[in-house]
Amino acid sequence: MNGFEAVRGSCLCGAVSFVIRQPIVSMGHCHCSMCRRAHGTAYSTYCQVAEAGLELESDSGTIERYASSPGVTREFCARCGGKLFYRTSTQPQYTWVAAGALDDEPGIEPAYHIFVDSRAAWHEINDDLPQYPEFPPDVEH
Repeated sequence: MNGFEAVRGSCLCGAVSFVIRQPIVSMGHCHCSMCRRAHGTAYSTYCQVAEAGLELESDSGTIERYASSPGVTREFCARCGGKLFYRTSTQPQYTWVAAGALDDEPGIEPAYHIFVDSRAAWHEINDDLPQYPEFPPDVEH
């Protein structure tokens, strides 16, 4: 697949492991209030991957799903709380994988900031990546 190496990931305790078998579509930082609350950080970083290219290797029955808003599900390990996946019913062909859960280098770097209009007031963005008030027009969501 054009030299793409599979990318492995897992939760903090190792109960959940997965592999991304197709190239990552995009990577970006999300500043929405839900991502901030879910991750306990100023923003979250997600990799957009084809659902067909994401394979769960083990989950030990610990994956919990939380419907954070209509059509949106966030998945995490119930044992350790490790954030894993974000899915939306409007784009079922994609899953967004929490970049912090990756064990391997993804071969891609963040390319944008989204939902910057709702960023934490105490956080200043100090890089030159494009900033969008919501989703960027050129990234599928």
